[in-house]
Amino acid sequence: MKELRKIKDEEIELIRFLLIKSNLDPKQFIISTMVDEYEGGKMGSIGLGKVDAVYKSDIIQAEYTDTDGTDVIISLTKDTENKLLDLDFWKTDFSKLLKYPTPSELKFKENYTPFTNE
Repeated sequence: MKELRKIKDEEIELIRFLLIKSNLDPKQFIISTMVDEYEGGKMGSIGLGKVDAVYKSDIIQAEYTDTDGTDVIISLTKDTENKLLDLDFWKTDFSKLLKYPTPSELKFKENYTPFTNE
């Protein structure tokens, strides 16, 4: 059984920012007050959806450089019901995330095109 914890304000802020950056209205997405912290919180990834939810696609991807200079890829994903699924962090050397990013620290590729709600 997964252990849930209360979502942090910085996580809510980041999710809302990513939704807006994707040209989506955050009011159209329920952000759960309880989340599943993956890998004991090592990299910052959290589950936002139901246990049996199935991945459909990324909503958006961003990049961040942690304080040790290591690149981090951040993906906000949705499930097959178009509900939030994960806020996924992948630190490219698999080490622990040292500093949680703020929206102003995120980078997006030049040819970035937000995903749309099909």
